[in-house]
Amino acid sequence: MNVARGGAFGNVFAGIDRAASAERVDKLVAQSGVVIERIVSTGQVSPAEFWYDDPRDEWVVLLTGAAALQFESEGGARRPMLPGDYVHIPAHCRHRVAWTDKSAQTIWVAVYFGAEGEAT
Repeated sequence: MNVARGGAFGNVFAGIDRAASAERVDKLVAQSGVVIERIVSTGQVSPAEFWYDDPRDEWVVLLTGAAALQFESEGGARRPMLPGDYVHIPAHCRHRVAWTDKSAQTIWVAVYFGAEGEAT
């Protein structure tokens, strides 16, 4: 990477408020149809009856903490996630965050790519 041409260094664990009462989302990179975000959850979950329905594909890896996802197509069964676990969620695959650990920060990296009508 040539930093002089617009690259950047950072640390995905830096600047985290250990006592945050709200989920935090930080955009790390956004270019050429790709968005990479760091998400820090401290017990937050999706609102009841709410389902994410993104027009982009999403690839998520859990770095720390623990969580459980639900997918509408699976009848809402919980899928636990631990550090190192990842998931590729295709565009328009309705899903929600059912649980995140309240005793430790759950740090995710989410990569969004493609869009409706684009090749992925």
